[in-house]
Amino acid sequence: MVEVDSRSSDKVQSLSREETVLSECPPVLFPGCVLEVVPVPVPVPVPVVVLVRDRVQIESFLRLLESDVGKMSLLVADLTRGGAVMTEFQVKLRQQHEESMHHELEALLATADPTEAEISRKDFDGFKKLFHRFLHVKGPGVDWAKINRPPDDSIQPYETIRARGLPDDIAASLNKLAVVKLNGGLGTSMGCRGPKSLISVRSENTFLDLTVQQIEHLNKTFNADVPLVLMNSFNTDDDTKKILQKYKHHRVKIHTFNQSRYPRINKESLLPIAKTMGTSSEGAEAWYPPGHGDVYASFSNSGLLDRLLAEGKEYIFVSNIDNLGATVDLFILNHLMSQPADKRCEFIMEVTDKTRADVKGGTLIQYEDHLRLLEIAQVPKAHVDEFKSVTKFKIFNTNNLWISLLAVRRLQQQNQLDLEIIVNPKTLDGGLNVFQLETAVGAAIKSFNNAMGVNVPRSRFLPVKTSSDLLLVMSNLYSLDAGSLTMSKRREFPSTPHVKLGSSFTKVQEFLSRFENIPDMLELDHLTVSGDVTFGKNVSLKGTVIIIANHGDRIDIPAGAMLENKIVSGNLRILDH
Repeated sequence: MVEVDSRSSDKVQSLSREETVLSECPPVLFPGCVLEVVPVPVPVPVPVVVLVRDRVQIESFLRLLESDVGKMSLLVADLTRGGAVMTEFQVKLRQQHEESMHHELEALLATADPTEAEISRKDFDGFKKLFHRFLHVKGPGVDWAKINRPPDDSIQPYETIRARGLPDDIAASLNKLAVVKLNGGLGTSMGCRGPKSLISVRSENTFLDLTVQQIEHLNKTFNADVPLVLMNSFNTDDDTKKILQKYKHHRVKIHTFNQSRYPRINKESLLPIAKTMGTSSEGAEAWYPPGHGDVYASFSNSGLLDRLLAEGKEYIFVSNIDNLGATVDLFILNHLMSQPADKRCEFIMEVTDKTRADVKGGTLIQYEDHLRLLEIAQVPKAHVDEFKSVTKFKIFNTNNLWISLLAVRRLQQQNQLDLEIIVNPKTLDGGLNVFQLETAVGAAIKSFNNAMGVNVPRSRFLPVKTSSDLLLVMSNLYSLDAGSLTMSKRREFPSTPHVKLGSSFTKVQEFLSRFENIPDMLELDHLTVSGDVTFGKNVSLKGTVIIIANHGDRIDIPAGAMLENKIVSGNLRILDH
């Protein structure tokens, strides 16, 4: 006899069936369903329990048993050996999940504001494709045995490209370029509300201010017309558009478009948790922007892709808005523009040498005769340590990308951008387990013709993700010129200090309150600060400095202090007299 049981339902159905079950029977796993066969130690007809974790799944299972497929002879052995019946069951269950998802999405669309219904339907079309692919994905995305190092000519040293010099007419090249900044993220991880791009990072300038200054400087210097395009999300669009008014008189055309809005998925039911299309108050956490891989579809759907092509633009330079090193590089642009027409490079990914701080970053590999981005989530568990090796995989993706607009349009029209899916699990405030399906912009490299990497200096990768990064870019380690940060010529060695600030510095406002001004860090190698620590004016830090205030203690570094290769611990209070 076979018993079918559900842990989340009282419904139980028994079916008479004599069958031998081996003790080695493995669980049968596929998206949205886990069938656990409880093994028995001896090959005799005995009760076997198949556990299905969800009410939707148990009903699907029972319906299948009642179908023609079930009547054919649904044996437990078929389930556990992955036979034709199990395959058929998986197919039918996937179909039901898709049908249920489509039904829920239509119900959500019925609640949409009429002015947003068309946009929402386009978003959902993209989501349906992603969800369909998710249901059919099995295991890690790569066969480790097929991974090879990229051919030498597929990753060019930046020095080689720079040595080719610049054309006489730089403006002609610049006029074929648009700059796209990924502006969908919030500043919540740094304790700020609103778009991250509006956080002040240097001399009262925000990320967005610096970006506009950089492009305006290019346009003025070379009498060019390089537009700025911001990919916003539903989280950042309103606040960003309000701020854009301040740039009306700058010599930069600014365009915006919104990336898609996708529903978060209940981990158990595989259905959206959203009840309506609204994003205010309690409805906000039901939605998410699906990663920067969405740039291709959203850019195309917005009409901006066709508009820029009509204006004579040929390439876009795409980067994260919080990477202060991601400026327009004229040498890389010239390399793109100088290729023969039949060998025109459609995609350049800037990579840089990996350090131990970057071991989780995606890397370029050769896979099935294509250059491909390999992310840690795609690596089989047995090979994760190998992936993190700085000797085998020596470079990582900076997410600075140069992409052909014509190629994007072609691949979008032919539906050939098959980006690997990133499954991102989340636990909401109420304890509900959900996940969201995302894609990464760099994963598209495998789809473009004559794609290549350029190994750039570390200076082109200067992301500000934490307050530790913020301290570096605010310090005298860098000088600011026309929106661009460059390492100070007064620093004797080019490496960036390793800075690790404790939880008391996480939020930007707390961080700022702990420094009367930013210390001199020109000769700093390593800084660790933990606990309740403040810095007076004109402090100088050199070599390796470690400052630890134990719980309940406080350390005030006095004004004018010079700490060189010092460990400071204990309790030091400095009070106004």
